[in-house]
Amino acid sequence: MSSNTLNLAFIGGAIESAVGTTHKISSQMDGRWRLVSGCFSTDKKSNARTAESWGVNPDRLYDSWHDLLLSEKDKIDAVVVLTPTPSHAEIVCSALQQGYPVICEKALAVSSADAKKIRQTVEEHHGYLAVTYNYTGYTMLRELQKIIQKGTLGKLNQIHIEMPQEGFARIGKNNSLPSPQEWRLTDNEIPTTSLDLGVHLHHIISFFSDAKPIEVVAINNNFGLIEDIVDNTMCIARYTDNLDCQIWFGKTAFGHSNGLRVRVYGTKGSAEWFQMRPEEILLHDNKGHKQIIERSSVDVELADELRYNRFKAGHPAGFIEAFANHYYDLADSLIEFKQTGKTTSPWVFGADIAEEGLQMLEAITRSAAKKTWEPVGEIASL
Repeated sequence: MSSNTLNLAFIGGAIESAVGTTHKISSQMDGRWRLVSGCFSTDKKSNARTAESWGVNPDRLYDSWHDLLLSEKDKIDAVVVLTPTPSHAEIVCSALQQGYPVICEKALAVSSADAKKIRQTVEEHHGYLAVTYNYTGYTMLRELQKIIQKGTLGKLNQIHIEMPQEGFARIGKNNSLPSPQEWRLTDNEIPTTSLDLGVHLHHIISFFSDAKPIEVVAINNNFGLIEDIVDNTMCIARYTDNLDCQIWFGKTAFGHSNGLRVRVYGTKGSAEWFQMRPEEILLHDNKGHKQIIERSSVDVELADELRYNRFKAGHPAGFIEAFANHYYDLADSLIEFKQTGKTTSPWVFGADIAEEGLQMLEAITRSAAKKTWEPVGEIASL
């Protein structure tokens, strides 16, 4: 790593957690970041084991996130919040108030009210906050955004997006039942499945379009093996600019480990991207032509950049590489912020889009309960 490498501290994300390992690997894949400090777990053994495994000096390992924030000022470039979602608001606001740039795992908060408080804290302290929506780091999803912006599909009128999983319904070895983390076993104003999955789908729609959600009609169900929580959601959403969206996500769809699929329709054509085939975009035009665009295609505008080609085409880039793309962008964005007090990256996302997404998920929850169309937050007055 060079002398220009930025220094990180993790709050949460112990080595036993998938999220911690993902952020650790992806943040350092391109040599832009170095993990130097952390409070990885409230369990002292897990905390120490993580620090040792990841090469963090014991002198910079902390028993509480409060102690970390008190001790690491001016020693690190950013703090990454990887704790369970219900704790995000307190930690993020405290870090911002103390002058730390913050990178926060999605969902930013458990409610739009908490997201609004975070946004106001960012504004009051002129702070830096970025939320990691890792799927928009996929190279070909970014290429599809370019195709849409270029007008190849014409004016967008429909987006169909889904993220089916099976984790709350599938039986494991020896007939073992699903065993999610404790905090995922209780639904608050927004079901935890929506916080896990729904935030991504709202963000991908916003990634492709400037349209804003106006109203939704939705149903929530419990189909899985864990009682009293929502584990399947279907929604129709009306957006500004006459864009209609069909949204499905859940954790009870057998056969889908993570079936993220996006289909975009416009007046001139359509496009489809499927996470299980991440290197391809399938295009159809209004004359019946079909085209597959790959990372190696001669007419790509973004996917042939060196930063997106850690391996030659034919060796598919996947989930970790997409996350690493975000960390590459975060490094550029934070450097710009330190130098100019602002960030202009189109790939870095803050509290505003997180707040809008949570407002939409709240409307989905109300709609499912009331069995009626529901307006989306402040956007409803448009």
